[in-house]
Amino acid sequence: MQVRAKKSLGQHFLTDLSIARRIAESLQPEGAAPGSPADVLEIGPGMGVLSQFLMERDDISLKMVEIDKESVDYLLLNFPKADGALIQADFLKIDLKQFFRKEFCVIGNFPYNISSQIFFKILDHKDDIPQVVCMIQKEVAERIAEGPGSKVYGILSVLLQAWYDIEYILTVGEGAFNPPPKVKSAVIRLKRNSRKELGCEESLFKTVVKTGFNQRRKTLRNSLKPLITAKSENEGWDETTYARFVSDPVFDMRPEKLGVEDFISLTSRFSRHFD
Repeated sequence: MQVRAKKSLGQHFLTDLSIARRIAESLQPEGAAPGSPADVLEIGPGMGVLSQFLMERDDISLKMVEIDKESVDYLLLNFPKADGALIQADFLKIDLKQFFRKEFCVIGNFPYNISSQIFFKILDHKDDIPQVVCMIQKEVAERIAEGPGSKVYGILSVLLQAWYDIEYILTVGEGAFNPPPKVKSAVIRLKRNSRKELGCEESLFKTVVKTGFNQRRKTLRNSLKPLITAKSENEGWDETTYARFVSDPVFDMRPEKLGVEDFISLTSRFSRHFD
């Protein structure tokens, strides 16, 4: 039995066993007590090329979530250990707390078409997910791992780097998959940093980052104008107060020049009363 790669699910099955083994070995759970394996969730196991190496490990307790019924049938037929560990569901829709009552790591060859959505869900559970190892489109991996000043640095870069230390592990060529994708892939590892809170309102932080990058070629004075205007109207500014607020040199910059701490500071300016 073989599983048909479905374009609608963004499936490109990894076939290179050496790369699969390296991805599995890149997961390094920390802090688990001896004899107490770390909980791990694999997203999109497909035909189990990565899963088989994870199942060999005694230091992890593996669950897998797979949306494709054909893949689920294949895994249950070929991997006895998948029985009881496999969740047939859409990762983006499941209630993770239903399956994990403590911290758990995430691993997987993420479908390219939903990788950003997966990361946003991981961010929603950042205090429960200390580590992520994943293979994604190389362009997205570079974007996530890059620092300020890069042309590919963007929304995901800032939001993920606020909470995770990110390591680019390796590049994977198109020939490692069936069917081959049209782009290269990359493996990255995210480890939760020591930050407990931002020091500003988190939802506003996300809004400032997203709004700033939505028009990344403009200065922040222009791209953040909707937020500046809303603050002005809410606090009843006159023209002088408005001009004083936007005179800060940060508003002359483009968003890719700001690091996480800069965005936190900028968000704080929007959350404080200004007069």
